[in-house]
Amino acid sequence: MSDKPTRFVFVLLDNFSLLSFASALECLRIANRMAGKTLYVWEIQTEGGRNVSCSAGTTFASDNILGELNREDVVLICGGLDIQKATTKPLLNWVRREARRGLAIGGLCTAAHVLAEAGLLDGKRATIHWENHDSFAEEFEEVKLTKSVFTIDGQRMTTAGGTSSIDLMLKLVANRQGEDLANAVADQLIYSSIRTDQDTQRLSVPTRIGVRHPKLSQVIHMMEQNIEEPISPATLAQDVGMSTRQLERLFRRYLNRSPKRYYMELRLQKARNLLMQTDMSVINVALACGFSSPSHFSKCYRAQYNTTPYRERGTQAARLTI
Repeated sequence: MSDKPTRFVFVLLDNFSLLSFASALECLRIANRMAGKTLYVWEIQTEGGRNVSCSAGTTFASDNILGELNREDVVLICGGLDIQKATTKPLLNWVRREARRGLAIGGLCTAAHVLAEAGLLDGKRATIHWENHDSFAEEFEEVKLTKSVFTIDGQRMTTAGGTSSIDLMLKLVANRQGEDLANAVADQLIYSSIRTDQDTQRLSVPTRIGVRHPKLSQVIHMMEQNIEEPISPATLAQDVGMSTRQLERLFRRYLNRSPKRYYMELRLQKARNLLMQTDMSVINVALACGFSSPSHFSKCYRAQYNTTPYRERGTQAARLTI
């Protein structure tokens, strides 16, 4: 192995996630400190070399413009909010060019969208923040989308955002310098539970809803996995060995709503994500969320969010052009 330090190039996009970026950078800094020598160096690059603000509003200066890199460099693109707007043609052209030259390229948080748009994830495993999962799956069907905290597939890496950058970087450190150094870095970060690419990014159903009832968790999981073609409450109850009335009582007791109402809220939440994050037509969004009638979809959406799907889409479009 070469004694030359590995250089990481962090490409910051508008409204990038500060936590994802800082978590990755701190792992490299601490690895150098614990090793007692410079194993890693890094720099920040942006499109045009301009300053870029993270989603928290803090502005970061760029070390360089997007240029030709060394083949041994590792590129980590840092995404966050409004990733579609941040995915510009010059950025995509640069990413494709560097990929053709054989560089390892990763996307932190929502930046998997950039890699997918550039065609770098076709036929590969990838992940993205759970909030963007539905829209990504609809837009990039050729990508093997997972719900893992991070993925590494050949020269392509993706993370789910937040602290999942730590898990990816610890894996890279372990691959290059061994598990002992990776564990030392984790200790310095007070990171007591290192996750692998087999770990899922979201909390379990019982933890999320604050209720530990196995049959209730099972029904909710079935609902979440069947949004496009909803399952009737009677079938859900039968599948977990309950009567429909027992299922109704279970939902009322623990969630203060009927199974039908809870299911509707899940479907409408997915619909809102698709409206806000994709350019899918309102009709296609409705179909993807189990509504066969656009008028029924609009009525339910208005009752939940006090606006229509068409106005929601218009508001989002206006916000992205500001």
